[in-house]
Amino acid sequence: MTRWGILATGNIAARFAEDLRLVPGAELVAVGSRTRESAELFAKRHGIPRAYASWSDLAADPDVDVVYVATPHAAHHEAALTCLAGDKAVLVEKPCTLDLATTTELVETARARGLFLMEAMWMRTNPLILRALELIADGAIGAVTHVRADFGVAGPFPPEHRMRARTLGGGALLDLGVYPLSLAHLLLGVPQQVHAWAQLGPEKVDENTGIVLGWDSGAVATLSCGMVGATAITAAVTGTTGRIDLPEPFYRPDAAVLHRLGAEPETIPADLTGGGYQYEAIEVQRCLAAGLIESPLVPHAATLEVMGLLDDIKARIGVSYA
Repeated sequence: MTRWGILATGNIAARFAEDLRLVPGAELVAVGSRTRESAELFAKRHGIPRAYASWSDLAADPDVDVVYVATPHAAHHEAALTCLAGDKAVLVEKPCTLDLATTTELVETARARGLFLMEAMWMRTNPLILRALELIADGAIGAVTHVRADFGVAGPFPPEHRMRARTLGGGALLDLGVYPLSLAHLLLGVPQQVHAWAQLGPEKVDENTGIVLGWDSGAVATLSCGMVGATAITAAVTGTTGRIDLPEPFYRPDAAVLHRLGAEPETIPADLTGGGYQYEAIEVQRCLAAGLIESPLVPHAATLEVMGLLDDIKARIGVSYA
């Protein structure tokens, strides 16, 4: 049995708690928040036996094996460090932190303590995404030449909302753009060329962002994210002999459509259950059972490389959280 704690009590924490019920061998035993009222309300709602009014008290619980950190981005670094200091394995929401330097500190701390650490980029554990990767690796669409992906929401959001507030790591890039960027990285690795433009809001966070990436192979990626209009939230991976379409939402699609040259389109159903968070929890438990300190599906190197790209793009569009 793997005993889970959840740090934070917002919407994502609630969705994770619900999906954890679908994971064999998982037991949700504790929740921690900065206020006792919030922790106790969350615990009552989800049938959790222990509620803590501080992150450090959760991290000190000897009956917790792994903590899921579900705070806003700006608190990921402090929260994850607190859990690592309590000798807990950590699953930390994406993006891992606000910048490469603090993400590197988390990775180095986890490695030094021999503790498991994984960024909760759930797209990389999604069975249908993994199936699409298998098809591409087997040559179903030839060599990848283009990745297109978008993630835009309509808003509007008030200035204090986590999507807009700089103190919370606001902006479209870190919250939404990390998905298209992670998909392109998953398929093609680190690009050799990075170009980006963004419209910034009054809070000096990005409201609407476009990204073009290029690889020495000749492959390109055209990506976008925003909070000024609801986009299709789809993706397409084009190769020399075909294409794979990922419908909305592309990071957790209900199906994929494989187009091969000279053949009828082939629909590949997802056959998924729950909200999709359970697959990252299953991967965490698999790694813990195997004594691993990082996941081969969401390795530290990938988290660091994507964070480095986010830093590069932030610099190009003029966004800073310093």
